[in-house]
Amino acid sequence: MSAIDRIKRAMVIAPHPDDEVLGCGGTIARLTAMGRAVEVVVVTRGMAPRFDPAQAEQVRGEALRAHAALGVSRTRFLDFPAAGLDQIACADLNQAVAAVVGDMRPDTLFLPFVGDLHFDHKLVFDAAMVAARPLGSDYPARVLAYETVSETNWAAPYVAPSFQPNVFVDISDHLDTKLEAFRCFESQVRAFPNERSIETLRALAMVRGSCVSCAAAEAFTLIREVMK
Repeated sequence: MSAIDRIKRAMVIAPHPDDEVLGCGGTIARLTAMGRAVEVVVVTRGMAPRFDPAQAEQVRGEALRAHAALGVSRTRFLDFPAAGLDQIACADLNQAVAAVVGDMRPDTLFLPFVGDLHFDHKLVFDAAMVAARPLGSDYPARVLAYETVSETNWAAPYVAPSFQPNVFVDISDHLDTKLEAFRCFESQVRAFPNERSIETLRALAMVRGSCVSCAAAEAFTLIREVMK
């Protein structure tokens, strides 16, 4: 049995729509192809006047199409204000995240990396870690942090925590599905050499794969694993 076989119910928590595809779209596709349940929680939504409501609705539709391509079993939108989580009481964010985690009871959580440049990512990570506290007997056995291009790699070196992956998931057979899912985000895809391009995602997967002698991989930092 490989390590990924131990994952039966996974939850991916994304600060914004497309973070989940950028960070672990290939892993989602691999898990769902194995018949595993994968839910995605999108924490924020673009709110007026900072964001155009029509564009926010477009991005939500794009996310649902991307999740369908990946085989996601359920998508939940928490609708906190994008780029505004610092204005939300921590208790409210913690409670909302804890509610979805408690409802699904995943054995594995995938979270944004705490050192990401965007403060929404940091706050979502913290809220999810509160929800994942190993209290009692029913909590996520493993917690992993994913990397998000244009956020994880732009954190200040030596100041913010650096992303140093120690878990790699072979997505050689699922990279094309990940790229197909990202293409669903028509409003977010950019032309190369922008980081949020199809070419960049393919290149990153190949680099991460070459680190562990496979054609393509996604990289994670293991935050905690409890071997029950």
